[in-house]
Parts: sequence; C-alpha cells; structure tokens
Amino acid sequence: MFSPCVIIYLIFVETTFLSTVTYHIYLLAHIYELVNQVLTAHFGVAVGFYQGDNLKLMDDLAALRPTIFCSVPRLFNRIYAGITNIVKSSGGLRERLFNAAYNAKKQALQNGKNASPMWDRLVFNKIRDKLGGRVRYFVSGASPLSPDVLEFMKICFGGEVLEGYGMTETSCVISVIDLGDNQVGHVGSPNPACEVKLEDVPESDKPYPRGEICVRGPIVFQGYYKDETQTREVIDGEGWLHTGDIGLWLPGGRLKIIDRKKNIFKLAQGEYIAPEKIENVYAKCRFVAQCFIYGDSFNSSLVAVVAVDQDVLRDWVASQGIKFDNLEQLCNDPRTKAVVLSDMDAIGREAQLRGFEYAKAVMLVGEPFTLENGLLTPTFKIKRAQAKEYFQSAITEMYQGLVASETPAKSAL
Repeated sequence: MFSPCVIIYLIFVETTFLSTVTYHIYLLAHIYELVNQVLTAHFGVAVGFYQGDNLKLMDDLAALRPTIFCSVPRLFNRIYAGITNIVKSSGGLRERLFNAAYNAKKQALQNGKNASPMWDRLVFNKIRDKLGGRVRYFVSGASPLSPDVLEFMKICFGGEVLEGYGMTETSCVISVIDLGDNQVGHVGSPNPACEVKLEDVPESDKPYPRGEICVRGPIVFQGYYKDETQTREVIDGEGWLHTGDIGLWLPGGRLKIIDRKKNIFKLAQGEYIAPEKIENVYAKCRFVAQCFIYGDSFNSSLVAVVAVDQDVLRDWVASQGIKFDNLEQLCNDPRTKAVVLSDMDAIGREAQLRGFEYAKAVMLVGEPFTLENGLLTPTFKIKRAQAKEYFQSAITEMYQGLVASETPAKSAL
C-alpha cells in the first residue's frame, strides 16, 4: 500500500519513456488510482506523488509538469470554474480574444480538423502552463464529467480527454472513450473483457428507456470476502454483476451514466430526479465549490446546500461594498443567497435543465464537504444519507421558506 507523502518525489524507472512521460498521483484510496499505479510501473513511467493537501494540487501539478493526468470531475470542475471566472473578470479585449480562440478551436475539433496554432500561441499556451504545460492525456473517472467541462479541457489544454466508467468489483474498467472520439456526454464503449447489458428499472425509465448497468466476464470479482449474503445481492445466478448504476445506450454502442440507482428519488408530483447530474451542472457556477441537491416525495421542488468558493464570494462582496464580520454572516446574508441562486439558475438554463430540476432555495456554508466531517467518501463522492442528517435543520428551514413564499401568492388568487 502507498501512504500519502509530504513532498513531491519521482520514482524513476530506467526506460526510454522516462524523459517524456510523468504521471501524477493523488487518488490513493481509489481502484482507479491503484490500476494506474500498476500500469505506470509496468510501462516504466516516472510517477509523482502529491503533498497530501488537495487544496495544493494545482501547485503540485505546476511543479511536477505531468504528461498524463488522471483525476475526478470535482477537480476538473474547479479548473473549469477558475479559468472561466478569470476570463469573465478580465473583460474587454482579453475576454473577446479568449472567446474567439475557443470558438475557432471548438469548430475545428467538431469538423475533425486541427485549429490554427496561432490560438495556442496567443491564448491557450498560458492556460496550459497552469498544469505544467506538458499534459497530453487527461483521464476522468469516479462520477460523470459534464460534457461542457470535458470539451473545455480538450480545447484549452490541447490534450486528449478520456472518460471511463468502472468499479472495484470489475477490476476497474467497464468502459472508456476511444481515442479520437469527439462525441461528449458518454463513457465510451464496453471493455472487450466484459459483457454489458441494461436491466429494466421501471421507476427510472423516464423520459426515455434506461436501466441498471449489469456486467459479466473475467474482470468481475468472485465475491465479497466471507460475505455470501452481500455477494448474492449483487451477482445473480447467471453471473451478472448488478452495479447499482443507471445508464442508457447511445448510438455507436456508447454508454451514458445517469446516476446511482439508490440516489434517484421522486418528487411529490411524480418526477424522478438524478441529483448527481444536477450537482455536476451547478458545479460550474463560479460561487459553488461543492453542492448537495436534496428532494423527496413530500415536496414538489429541490433545495441545495452549497459549500461556497470563498475567494470568489469575497471578491464579489468587495465589488458590491458589502460589509461583514465573518464568513457565516456573509453566507446567511439574503443578498448573497440571491446572487448565488441567480448564478445557479443561469448555469441551469445553459445546461437546459428541466423546470423541476432547478433548486428553488439555497443554503450557503463556508465549511467544505470533507472526509473529516463525514460528508465525503474516500473517492470524493457525497455521502447522501449523512449529508441529509448533517444539514437537516437547513433543509427544513428552506422548505418552510418556500411554503411561506408560496402562501401569499395563493391567497392573492
């Protein structure tokens, strides 16, 4: 087992690849990371370990200058939000130049052509330097990556962006995007070492057919250690592993992930909600560092708990001349909540969320979701049951506020 290191260091292996390939490691609790470590050792790749502080990952990347960077959507979302905020705040000529370069390169990629190198020299090389300037491959896993963010990474950093899907019980990879596939919004085609099928789940079959992803083949594990009961719950009599993930097939045999089966819930009016999809949309909001979407069958709308990006929020407050004594006071200020919710609504419109998928109220918190406060798994996914309990009073308060705001409108009618 590898333990977190306090400094960056390289494991040098005598190969011809050494001078050109460097790999960055920080997902030490993840099967996705362990498989990559085995592969890097096999192919003789120089490996860099992070400092042990996720907040300093960008510094580690700039120092290590990797050529292969495997990460999770949470970090890619932070990179996306950071760059877009800088571009918007620059205004004037710089913003117009970035937009012109971005659109030109996007159009070239969609047409299967190479964009003019002029755009890289003028705009994108400076952005690429933020990650050391040498990244040729980005790989994303653990949860769905927003198509907009995937496209953004490909355009701004100039490398291939590959998204995959897998789990510990399948020795990591179930599917992965093929090199050269310019379609976004999916996790590629199945690994040749397995079969994949969708099993009907009636409650998730709207607005189009989809089902639980099931996997069979030599990559599937034999069972949980000394736990036959749980093993039988996930592996059926025909050898199919029931992943608990809801997916659908796209043209070309591409697989799209919707959400965890257990995460999908129904609102009072009967609409089914995939919260992780909505959270990934709102993660692109400049004020949002992390987001927890909640709803249930007793209410007709969603509410959100947002761990704010403190730097962005303080910059906005300074521009508005708002005075505050501490972060908690700022998070509770109605003006702050209003601007964050407005920005989330704008992001939702861009992503074409349906009306019932919008958060109607928001609670802002300064404390991030972490392993230490019990709100994240070791793979950086939100623990929903724990988050519901942790924020129960805030959730109740938001729904009470929504009821109170609707009552005068109904009375007027």
